[in-house]
Amino acid sequence: MTAEFPAIDRDKSPLLDADHDAVRIADALRNSPHVITAHARPGEDRVTFTTLGGNGFALTLQDAEPTTDDILPSPAMTEALAAAILNHPDFYVATPDSPREDTITVQTRGGNRYLLALDVAPDTDTDEDYPLQAEDVAHAADRLLTDNPSDSDRAMAELLNYIGATWEKQDLPLRQHAQAVARSLTQ
Repeated sequence: MTAEFPAIDRDKSPLLDADHDAVRIADALRNSPHVITAHARPGEDRVTFTTLGGNGFALTLQDAEPTTDDILPSPAMTEALAAAILNHPDFYVATPDSPREDTITVQTRGGNRYLLALDVAPDTDTDEDYPLQAEDVAHAADRLLTDNPSDSDRAMAELLNYIGATWEKQDLPLRQHAQAVARSLTQ
């Protein structure tokens, strides 16, 4: 007698593939109230993000030093980033490192450990390798229009599409508000 095992559903598998860890970190940062946008691509080891103040930063995934103590004190910026990463369901540990004020040790549920090194990257908004924030807003508008949208859904999608199309002409508070609305619609 042979046993039949069902196929593994990759979306539900706890064995996460490490090529998407940077994307998961960017996803976690986008859910932070301190971060406007965050971008990464599968297979890369860099996450770029922009804070509410308009400052751009980059996190680089590096091999973490072995340790048995993942509870370390840290400064405010790395604490906020670590908290955002830890709130993501795919991460088990996110600890700001001390005495260095610019690193965070993370561990995925799949067992991969990384040292995230924080760098100031003022040009992250103009980095053409990553999608623009306007595209994030337009993507949220597209999601509103699926599955028989109501009139209010259509109106919101039209407004978000307009803001996305005229992104460069909009002021920072309107951009931030549009990104917050888009983020709430895609969660």
